[in-house]
Amino acid sequence: MPHEIGLITTIAMAFGLAIVFGLAAARLKLPPLVGYLIAGVLIGPHTPGFVADMALAAQLAEIGVMLLMFGVGLHLSLDDLLAVRRIALPGAVVQIGAATVMGAAVAHFWGWSLGAGLVFGLALSVASTVVLLKALEARGLVDSMNGRIAVGWLVVEDLVMVLALVLLPPLAGLIKGDGGALSGGDLALTLGKTLGMVALFIALMLVVGKRVFPWILWQVARTGSRELFTLCVIAAALGIAFGAAALFGVSFALGAFFAGMVLRESELSHRAAEESLPLRDAFAVLFFVSVGMLFDPMMLVEEPLRVLAVVGIIVIGKSLAALAIVLLFRYPLNTALTVSASLAQIGEFSFILAGLGVALGLLPLEGQNLILAGAVISIALNPLVFSLIEPMLRWVRERSSLARALEQRDDPLAQLPMSTDQDLLTGHVLVVGYGRVGRRIGAALREQGIAVVVAEQNRETVEHLREDGIPAVSGDAADPAVLIQAHVARARLLVIAAPDAARARKMIETARMLNPGIEIVARTHSDEEAGLLQEDRPDRVFIDERELAIAMAEHVVSRCAWADKKTGH
Repeated sequence: MPHEIGLITTIAMAFGLAIVFGLAAARLKLPPLVGYLIAGVLIGPHTPGFVADMALAAQLAEIGVMLLMFGVGLHLSLDDLLAVRRIALPGAVVQIGAATVMGAAVAHFWGWSLGAGLVFGLALSVASTVVLLKALEARGLVDSMNGRIAVGWLVVEDLVMVLALVLLPPLAGLIKGDGGALSGGDLALTLGKTLGMVALFIALMLVVGKRVFPWILWQVARTGSRELFTLCVIAAALGIAFGAAALFGVSFALGAFFAGMVLRESELSHRAAEESLPLRDAFAVLFFVSVGMLFDPMMLVEEPLRVLAVVGIIVIGKSLAALAIVLLFRYPLNTALTVSASLAQIGEFSFILAGLGVALGLLPLEGQNLILAGAVISIALNPLVFSLIEPMLRWVRERSSLARALEQRDDPLAQLPMSTDQDLLTGHVLVVGYGRVGRRIGAALREQGIAVVVAEQNRETVEHLREDGIPAVSGDAADPAVLIQAHVARARLLVIAAPDAARARKMIETARMLNPGIEIVARTHSDEEAGLLQEDRPDRVFIDERELAIAMAEHVVSRCAWADKKTGH
């Protein structure tokens, strides 16, 4: 194969095998990404036949990570991240610590050094943002409260890993005991410089970037050229990501994420997300293929028990730690299970840490291979883990009074304050979900003097609502206890403003049982979800895109009628 066409050959083989095995996986009722991973194994160096260019594949995968993180930034605002900081920040730090201890303990049992155990544990502690995003997108959860918590959690993990990658080289000598470590003052200087550069980059993005880049996007859009608009979006994503890494030491992924956040301030952010979607999907496939290329199937034969231990830490150990942390913060079991499933895999940062550990002489090559094996297996299992959330949630709530008690135990936010005006709790409108849609609905109702009670999973939102004098209950409204606390039995109307069809069906069932005469209004993202909800006979289902089209059509018709009347036509 001529060197000049290495890139073309790698992309052609990756996409060709990915579509074949992805389709085969879908036919077998498996997630397509399992097929992508198998395609990567087949063109990797550990299997006979064609071997793709590993270096090129890794760079293509990095582009996929950047584009996906850019897409997340387009959907999440700084306010969305700040809204989950109380759970995401301490939760991610504690979970990283727990997973690192588990990994180090297993490494010590295998006779590895302290440094090897530290690197090994850190690599197992950080989940892949790419895998999480694909899982959330497949279930329509990116914009949900659970999705925002999971994404915020992983953003914190990524920031911690950036610090780890910077601090590991100067600490390597101290860990190995060979006298090559920096002094305490130098180490503090390195840490301070790193934190300062990251803070400077974030400040520039939020203060300057959110004004400059939306303006540039608007100027390009005014040309009317779709090609230039798409080019501007991709250039912003990759350019800011590269600049963040080259100038500030921030990872490509985090740089692209903040690029998306600043472009979200533009009124054209939805168009930017739509235009970049095909490229994001295509390069995401290359990411999974590149992960498969790193995997040596012989690890399953040579070290099956060690591979099983690694997968156990990733899928079970980390998940249980996250579950306990989220429940300790008094979030609903639904949220705890979603975050746990989100963390039950590892990916891009794990590979980088493992490679650095080997280069520094801290991690044995076997450790890197075990990390790669754990990544491939956990990524393949992750869709299955997500699919178990609802059955597990239903099973636990039906059979465990302890689980129900854990969600509601002595929680002042799980029930309305005793001081709540009882006149507000009869004939009120119960709004479930207080995001962008629920907030507007609530404001409109209050302007008309209509009593409103809110049920919301975000505890910080509930606290702010109560400070403003609005009755609110914290919890997952799919749990009957939450709707009971919100006095659904005496409400005249239930508004389900959170677009989650599976949970909405449970809310409708509970509301009908407790209040047969209640009127129910719900929203969904798609016709398919609306069809599911119609089986439970809500009074009205609003489909986001359809309602937007209807509103625009009504406006256009009314304007045309006004113009015809004015001109006498």
